[in-house]
Amino acid sequence: MSNLATVIAIVPRLPPAIDGVGDYALNLARQLRKDFNIHTHFIVGNSTWQGAAEIEGFTISQITDNSANILVNVLSNYHSSSPVLLHYVGYGYAKRGCPVWLVDGLQRWKGLYPKSNLVTMFHELYASGYPPWTSSFWLSSLQKSLAVRLTQLSDRCITNRQDCADTLNQLTHSSQPEIIIQPVFSNIGELKEIPLFSQRSRNIVIFGHPNSKKQVYQQCIKQLEQTCQTLKIKMIYDIGKPTGLELSSIKSIPIQEMGVMTSEEISCILTNSIAAFMNYPPPKELAKSGVFAAYCAHGLVSVMTSSSQKIIDGLEGDKHYWVADGKSGNLCLDTAQMIAQNAYFWYENHNLSKQAQVFAHYLN
Repeated sequence: MSNLATVIAIVPRLPPAIDGVGDYALNLARQLRKDFNIHTHFIVGNSTWQGAAEIEGFTISQITDNSANILVNVLSNYHSSSPVLLHYVGYGYAKRGCPVWLVDGLQRWKGLYPKSNLVTMFHELYASGYPPWTSSFWLSSLQKSLAVRLTQLSDRCITNRQDCADTLNQLTHSSQPEIIIQPVFSNIGELKEIPLFSQRSRNIVIFGHPNSKKQVYQQCIKQLEQTCQTLKIKMIYDIGKPTGLELSSIKSIPIQEMGVMTSEEISCILTNSIAAFMNYPPPKELAKSGVFAAYCAHGLVSVMTSSSQKIIDGLEGDKHYWVADGKSGNLCLDTAQMIAQNAYFWYENHNLSKQAQVFAHYLN
């Protein structure tokens, strides 16, 4: 399908840093190499990142100072026919979410090589700008203008949510080519076939950022208890950086704090669990959640505390995730199994292999 030799991927950070965008970029690079023999050279755009000059055979350059000139110089070291894939999230490249240097550098590079191909994956667009005492309130307009400039510079834009695509179309007055929508894939692996709940242990998983996990234990304890009771849960696995709370058990169900784990270790726990509980992100942002993608890819039923009145990015409450708001009754095992399978089938439409095809097409 592709005769492309090398892609230059610009990322905020890569492992060993814990960074969802970096993990996404690395997983995509692996798949592009495996399926299309496309090599990726990474440019790390965060000057504070500390890592090796190579990872899994992928070479790495680092921008040691946030400078447009340095970025142009690094990009110019490669043949102008090598396409650039930008993984964009403003706060990954600048403390206040306004990487002017990055956009200026890409604009100069496009000026030098007008036939070059720039594909931008918008992982996020800009901060909401609220509340007014935060820096994002004052910088929201600049963040928006940078997103607009990037959209206009790019030969193709990809994002993870319909809402983001609609926003970009509004900001640019639909003057650009169609924006491709690809909900994120799982950064911790995928199952080709999902085992039935009857083949798994009665475990539930709470995984993610410490703050989001803390919200579950402090604000959603009744819903969590009810879920554990109805699904006859025997073990709660807490995965990721510790919350700082003293956790031992909930209603005599032990909580096992696993801490930070490898992708393979997390995948093993998910494969042997039946459910996951999450209070963040809200339903309208599920398509950009790597945690939710991991649950779908491993065939778990995701239990949430809120829903949406409409279908968003193909996801529907009580069909692709269970809403523990007291309005849907109790969650029985058969219903949980059906929801988990629906979520898995939704995920399979944009799994890592299929997304690699999309990126290979637009980078070529």
